[in-house]
Amino acid sequence: MANTFNLGNGNWAQKTEKLLAYNAENDNYKPLPFDFDRGSTATRVNRDGLIETVGVDEPRIDFLNNTKGHLLLEPSRTNLFSNSNLFTSWAKEATVTLTPNYGISPDGTQNSTRMQMSENDSIYVSTTSGLTASVYVKGVQGETIRLSNGSSVIHTLTGQWDRIEVYDSGSVSTLMTINTYLGATARDIELFGAQREAGSYATSYIPTSGSTATRSAETCNNAGNSNVFNDSEGVLYWECSSLYNDLTNRIISVSQGNQNNTVQLYFDASSNRIRGTVRAVDGTYKCVLNYTVSDTTDYIKAAIKYKANDFALWVNGVERATDTSGNAPTGLSEISFDSGSGSLDFYGKVKDIRVYNIALSDSELQALTT
Repeated sequence: MANTFNLGNGNWAQKTEKLLAYNAENDNYKPLPFDFDRGSTATRVNRDGLIETVGVDEPRIDFLNNTKGHLLLEPSRTNLFSNSNLFTSWAKEATVTLTPNYGISPDGTQNSTRMQMSENDSIYVSTTSGLTASVYVKGVQGETIRLSNGSSVIHTLTGQWDRIEVYDSGSVSTLMTINTYLGATARDIELFGAQREAGSYATSYIPTSGSTATRSAETCNNAGNSNVFNDSEGVLYWECSSLYNDLTNRIISVSQGNQNNTVQLYFDASSNRIRGTVRAVDGTYKCVLNYTVSDTTDYIKAAIKYKANDFALWVNGVERATDTSGNAPTGLSEISFDSGSGSLDFYGKVKDIRVYNIALSDSELQALTT
């Protein structure tokens, strides 16, 4: 297999504004890096399992639940708490006791807040609708705690740090509360890192101290050149997961710098659907191949094979869709985490990307995507 372009699979090399791909054939990094941009700091989970802050324009290789790491790409979000770790500023029931700087938090420092309470106790702050609330909680394994934000969730504690989130889709102002209502059994827990953000799901933690803070959107584009990609045939493969099944197009493409002459693989605007497409020089589709999975927030191995009159979409070890009519694209020169023209940025978790400059056999595609 002629594996000409690789990113990830445990092999990461990044620096400010750059993310390097490598060549599996000769096991070295290519001087053809992605251009990475994020106009703010951001947090990731490092190899030691701790939350840490990385600098402006520094790609985030995140190790949350993943020993090999994944590239984390997120949209812009603002933590609307001005003091994300100051729980003593929240209103509380009379029987609640809050102790700051009590234990070791998810960032490795002694800055968690202990919350001791009785049945039907809470701490709370006012909030508005249309926000996702999240907080890190640690308590006795098997006990439960309730997080409310218009909607509510009762979470069973694991004895480790858990992040709980709940989205309020309502239309009126409400309260965000951490409480023991409706039979929640926890009476002694630790808290860290509260966050309220506009959107239907929680993104990575944005620490604040004295004012709200915004993490800028991330872009990662324009790697490779015309010598890397084969116009007449090839395969684009990835192992990725979406941040949320949010019904938007999140695309990874091989192109010539626009949406014409592209090979695209993406989560599309239909629920939990994987799509592979090939477009010609005039922008018309040569193939559109679809397959719906149970949950795109799970890691998905997918590949699109392109060759004149021979197109196929493979997902998780099985050929899911084919097309036997159409020309291959021409002029392929770069790979980007977008549509090829700077729109429809990919947001998600990326473990592995590979480009092959030949159309792999069915057995090879099965092995690759299994």
